[in-house]
Amino acid sequence: MKLSNDFNAPCRLTCESLVNPIGLDRLTPRLSWWVNDPREGAMQQAYQVCVSTNATSPIQNPDLWDTGKVDSDQSVNLTYAGKPLTSRQRCYWSVRTWDADGQASPWSEPAIFEIGLLEDQDWQATWIGSDIVGEEGTYMPAPMLRKNFTLEKQPVSARLYVTALGLYDCTINGQPVTDDVLRPGWTDYNHRLIYQVYDVTSQLQQGDNAVGALLGDGWYCGRVGWKYHRLYGKQPQFFAQIEVTFADGSRATIATDDSWTTAQSPIRSNDLLMGEDYDANYEVPDWDQAKFDDKTWQKVQTFVAKKIPLVGIRSEPVRRTQELTAIADPTEIEPGRWIFDLRQNMVGWMRLQLQAEKGQTITIRYAEYLNPNGTMYVENLRGAKATDTYTFANDKPVTYEPRFTFHGFQYVELSGLKVAPPRNAVTGIVVHSDTPVAGTFECSNEMVNQLQSNITWGQRGNFLEVPTDCPQRDERLGWTGDAQAFIRTAAFNMDVSAFFKKWLDDTADAQLESGGIPSVIPNVNVGTHANLGGPAWSDAAVICPWTLYQCYGDTDLIHEHYDMLKRFVDSLHEGSHDFLRCDRRYSKEHCFGDWLNHDATTSDDLIGTAFLAYSTDLFARMLKVIGKDDEAAHYHDLFEKTCQAFCHHFLTPAGRLASQTQTAYLLALYFNLLPETQRQAAANWLAQDIRSRGTHLSTGFVGSVYINHVLSRFGYLDVAYELL
Repeated sequence: MKLSNDFNAPCRLTCESLVNPIGLDRLTPRLSWWVNDPREGAMQQAYQVCVSTNATSPIQNPDLWDTGKVDSDQSVNLTYAGKPLTSRQRCYWSVRTWDADGQASPWSEPAIFEIGLLEDQDWQATWIGSDIVGEEGTYMPAPMLRKNFTLEKQPVSARLYVTALGLYDCTINGQPVTDDVLRPGWTDYNHRLIYQVYDVTSQLQQGDNAVGALLGDGWYCGRVGWKYHRLYGKQPQFFAQIEVTFADGSRATIATDDSWTTAQSPIRSNDLLMGEDYDANYEVPDWDQAKFDDKTWQKVQTFVAKKIPLVGIRSEPVRRTQELTAIADPTEIEPGRWIFDLRQNMVGWMRLQLQAEKGQTITIRYAEYLNPNGTMYVENLRGAKATDTYTFANDKPVTYEPRFTFHGFQYVELSGLKVAPPRNAVTGIVVHSDTPVAGTFECSNEMVNQLQSNITWGQRGNFLEVPTDCPQRDERLGWTGDAQAFIRTAAFNMDVSAFFKKWLDDTADAQLESGGIPSVIPNVNVGTHANLGGPAWSDAAVICPWTLYQCYGDTDLIHEHYDMLKRFVDSLHEGSHDFLRCDRRYSKEHCFGDWLNHDATTSDDLIGTAFLAYSTDLFARMLKVIGKDDEAAHYHDLFEKTCQAFCHHFLTPAGRLASQTQTAYLLALYFNLLPETQRQAAANWLAQDIRSRGTHLSTGFVGSVYINHVLSRFGYLDVAYELL
């Protein structure tokens, strides 16, 4: 049957997996789109992409690139191959597609991408901040920075290029430049720092203007994990420039330098783990507006620039994405102490809307759970204080949100009150990396639906700048074992391509001279074991790129990280003995084992050797994908030899494994380590062990990932459903 040509223009245009990104430093960015043809059996047969410097005519005047009609079904990661791009280049692009009958779609609405600052000489800014440092272990007031400037003409275009060591909130003429939060995010500040670019044209005016910045400690000089305070530096620093273009083509630049001034802010202390103290008595009205007189403010301190590269946008920013209200009036557990229940375990902070007496301080605590007596259960927070305070400057109603902290919680406790607070005194503000929703799941079983809800909420809570292990206690680190175990599920729920590409840059930064990969990325060296990685943790360096390739077809990621991948896999083989990994006779490599297993211990050398084979196999497959066939054959041969070693040491002639655990059989089967003739027998043993335990698992981190794949593959779908 002939299909009608009544189909829609392509939509959801992205560049580098981002919507209309500003500040790219990739000169051959990848373009993607949704074909947007809902008809049954519809398929793209050809495309045409036009890229222009002109916003009004990317189709009529594609002065940068016109692909012409290209016979291809490719709609993901089309590499730009037009005229060379330069710093500040703004590009407008549109796409149309053809269907199986040769009918063309309408042109898409134009999308944009913009290049950032590519050369060191593009930057005129100086690093600035406050000279207040304080003693080790103390938390200092967040500094306010500002500058007045005058524009002789009305701007037609303006960009703010901005970053910080620490965190920043930036305003122009009293208005925020973005709704992004916790910027510029977290990288290893010894290797790389990301900067942001914002279009601030509408916020500037002819005449007097002012730019202001508020700095937080963040990951740079706040607490990171349970071990370090001020890991990277002692005080936050700011680095920014506003570039303004006028109608006649002339330009002006306002950059951070020693002409800026600083003062202490009402944020008397701030820390991602400990919380934030805010005293409204220190508020300075209109401090970030041009009419403000800053003669009493101090001159900023300037700093020598760190020798680390500034890099452009990598992934979606952290944003407020939802608001949750209390399910009932708060409960008074003792005089002056009230607890609000937001029903949902979430990550972010609360918005306080309250009225009290001048000088009164309200203490705000956060918890995921309540003790049997109704009080806050906070033992799981360990060293994280997770407490905010607000001190009133007068008896008028206030609205307050913390800026430079976040918490994991369901319950909020207010104390120090003299009257009962209303239900709307507390609103939960959900915060996470704003990765777009990709897939949803719903069925007729409400318990399964609740499980899926728990999974997605867990992803929101732990995908904040990096894939973390937990959002509440004194840890919140990018454990690699957690990341590789969850990445495939994460990609079903949300588009995590940009999020994980950024994190894999962090992984490359963290790679050790030996080629090994630490267990925590960014690497904060929380302990020898974490620094040395280990099976199923450090192997995330291979598993995650392969998963991203499977989900998004991203071969560039493999090319970009080829050196990291090769060094890592080579290091595994160099550290193994006769293709055995974590053999304690010869190896000191740390192994977390099957972390959190139940009543079933799998030997370290079996786990290590299984992942040695798996990482080698995945690397060989990736080499094949990018056309390195000879190398692929070499690593496939290493994979085969590792399988032989695995079977020689861990498989009995009767087809039983040396470790009689579910995880041992799952790894052997999912990684294809056993001879074909013995795989079904191994699967039978696995199913019998599950049933012998009352249809329960004994697996921990390592084995649980593969359970449904293996049971389904070997004819035990019924057992998988029984487990569910």
